[in-house]
Amino acid sequence: MAFHSGFVCILGRPNAGKSTLLNALVGEKLAIISPKPQTTRNRILGVVHLPALKNKSGAQIILLDTPGVHRPDSSLGRKMMGEVREAMDGSSLILMIVDVTHRPDQSDEFLVQMAKRSGTPVFLLLNKIDLLRHDKSKLLPLINQYSKLPVFREIIPISALKKQNLDLLLPKIVEALPPGPRYFPEEQITDQPARFMAAEIIREQVLHQTSEEVPYAVTVVVERFEQLPKLTHIAAAIYCERPGQKAILIGQRGQMLKKMGTAARQQIERMLGTRVFLELFVKVRPAWRESREFVEELDWRRHLDQLVGARQE
Repeated sequence: MAFHSGFVCILGRPNAGKSTLLNALVGEKLAIISPKPQTTRNRILGVVHLPALKNKSGAQIILLDTPGVHRPDSSLGRKMMGEVREAMDGSSLILMIVDVTHRPDQSDEFLVQMAKRSGTPVFLLLNKIDLLRHDKSKLLPLINQYSKLPVFREIIPISALKKQNLDLLLPKIVEALPPGPRYFPEEQITDQPARFMAAEIIREQVLHQTSEEVPYAVTVVVERFEQLPKLTHIAAAIYCERPGQKAILIGQRGQMLKKMGTAARQQIERMLGTRVFLELFVKVRPAWRESREFVEELDWRRHLDQLVGARQE
């Protein structure tokens, strides 16, 4: 029996549940989650390893979680949409995920056309069906509406949060993938460096602890990441755009920064399996989202390429 493998792009609007689906299928928390739109800013890779079973070949599903599809109005937004297009271009299958609690509108139509233009097979995942437990009647008209579109190879109602119907989804994904090699060793579930994941964990705390414009005006840069056998020393800068935002992030007598730092440190310790000494600093960089140069510097893949190039020299 041939081994199947391929890249699968998870496509959807902000807050549709893309990152929740990635984490549920991989079985580990790889992508940060919050109820705020545009939580995911980079494409996140997660690997699902499926062993060969009776009458079924083994498979490796390489999932690409992408930023929510939106109309970009800044350099950061354009970079995010670039991440979406890159993920779609290299994929064998697209999982278009839709929140069933929201009535379809023009943004959903744009998403459908985007998937259609890709020329890649598309599964439609109707997510958050657990929230319709008191009104299942809303689901059937939605299925009928999308069934009229000749875009979708499969339409599958799911709950990524409750892991409902994911056992039905996985075999269908494998069937849609071509025979191929094992791209990643069995013990590897992501290509993200621990340094980047630490920065995202810190940003997740900002998303959870702050409101209004602050979460969207913040990014995190890890300036020092030193791993010792029993201790990891991390120094990270939280960038915002205005002094007023800095004051909120620090809080009265530094309490907000301490609260976010403690929660982030505990998560990073669980991820790394070592004690962590975490230093957080808040810095103001006006209009950083509009700076193409600064936004490009946030890309960890670029940093990795620079490190490899420096070592080769």
